[in-house]
Amino acid sequence: MANLKEIRNRIASVSSTMQITSAMKMVSAAKLKKAQDAITAMRPYANKLTELLQNLSASLDGDAGSKFTDNRTVNKVLVVAITSNRGLCGAFNTNIIKQSIFLHEQTYGGKQVDFLAIGKKGNDLLGKRSTVIANHSQVYDDLTFDNVAEIAQNLMDHFTEGNYDKIELVYNKFKNAATQIVMTEQFLPLVPVEGDTSGAADYIFEPSKAEIVEELIPKSLKTQLYKAVRDSFASEHGARMTAMHKATDNATELRDQLKLTYNKARQAAITNEILEIVGGAEALNN
Repeated sequence: MANLKEIRNRIASVSSTMQITSAMKMVSAAKLKKAQDAITAMRPYANKLTELLQNLSASLDGDAGSKFTDNRTVNKVLVVAITSNRGLCGAFNTNIIKQSIFLHEQTYGGKQVDFLAIGKKGNDLLGKRSTVIANHSQVYDDLTFDNVAEIAQNLMDHFTEGNYDKIELVYNKFKNAATQIVMTEQFLPLVPVEGDTSGAADYIFEPSKAEIVEELIPKSLKTQLYKAVRDSFASEHGARMTAMHKATDNATELRDQLKLTYNKARQAAITNEILEIVGGAEALNN
């Protein structure tokens, strides 16, 4: 059994760790509320924009937006891995890395697969597997639509210039604080949509449908990426809050066990001292 000093040191160490994890849990809970409100408020707009794009594009006879719908033979793939800049959030980053590697080695095995990282963790780990053409971890310093739109525009340029035949997004979709769903979404080329055009018949378009769609597709793509980053940002804080909650509970349990061990050791030491005193007294009496 460890001596009393060693157990006291372990109790102090575990208590200190518990204070840190508890503080991190409260910080993540506060940030989660703001991030959750942001993604919840954005989803209706993003969904309505997608619905409008479906109604318009499905009713077009021309090739509006064809530069973003060009289905080429897939030889070069770009995987956009959206992770976090920091760890201590459970399997949040690991799940994205695993899915990205699966795309690299299984889904698109034998093809050129590069990565674009949004988040330091993805950049550090995926860089060991393949080429990371860019790392946009600084976007979390000021997470605004304009900053994410620059990344989306860069992705659109890569596709239209023929640098990549397909672009995939891999991110965690926020469901609740305890649940994040790993999503793989095709960013480009645009997935063909089949919209019900009956609702669009009552509209008067100015300018034409084709011109509206040509303007709407880049806006929709930028919104899609922004929503993915926002989803990931909220998921990160939810995952960290859950991980720190579990870590605090585990630290509390370990501290209680150590205190019990300490008390047993102290009682054993006191008992030994009493026995020594009694034994000494008996020896003197004899």
